[in-house]
Amino acid sequence: MDAATLIRNSEPFLRYLVDWEAGLPTLALSEAVRDPARTAVVSVDVINGFCHAGPLASPRVQAIIGPIVRLFERAHAAGVRHFLLTQDTHDPQAVEFGQYPPHCIRGTAESETVPEFRALPFFDQLQVFPKNSISSTIGTGFSQWLEAHPEVDTFLTVGDCTDLCTYQLAMALRLRANAGQLAQRILLPADCVDTYHLDVATARQIGALPHEGDLLHLVFLYSLQLNGVNVVRAIR
Repeated sequence: MDAATLIRNSEPFLRYLVDWEAGLPTLALSEAVRDPARTAVVSVDVINGFCHAGPLASPRVQAIIGPIVRLFERAHAAGVRHFLLTQDTHDPQAVEFGQYPPHCIRGTAESETVPEFRALPFFDQLQVFPKNSISSTIGTGFSQWLEAHPEVDTFLTVGDCTDLCTYQLAMALRLRANAGQLAQRILLPADCVDTYHLDVATARQIGALPHEGDLLHLVFLYSLQLNGVNVVRAIR
């Protein structure tokens, strides 16, 4: 299929996608957190290497820190005590560096939680799960945490990137619930999620694959909704 045909045939869906995103509802915190003891907030990769410094740092990703901090504060005030951070903490020889530039190597500032999270008065209550891939559940200890906390049935998922680690996190939770016949809610507020942008011209100059941030953000939010993750505009 040639590009012109693909663009022409995709236009109705792309228009639908933009309208779908514009119509996302805002969810009240009281509806998202029905029972604080049964709720967990899970944040993926809100660390320096994707927000503040390093080859994969992005201003788009940096911009979600504020909304996530405010969600943490409101959830904590509502009584939530399960705050889980899955974070890239790569082996210096990580196999993943065959797909992405070396980043967030353990022991470096890039792999550390952003200072905005560290400034939270309850930061010591946040549990960190280091990871060595875009998966939050493989080789991290997070799956064991889930098994140890069967009472948790609501997950508020946030972080970056929409089409990479956040997608893997939310889908892993949704598929685990489906496979286990678990009545669980996986909520994703779109204002607390984003992905990076790399235009075609720049990608060609540096020998990388381009990454259309706006399009991929919307497509993967939609895919999450399509697969049973409850995507909302925000949780207020």
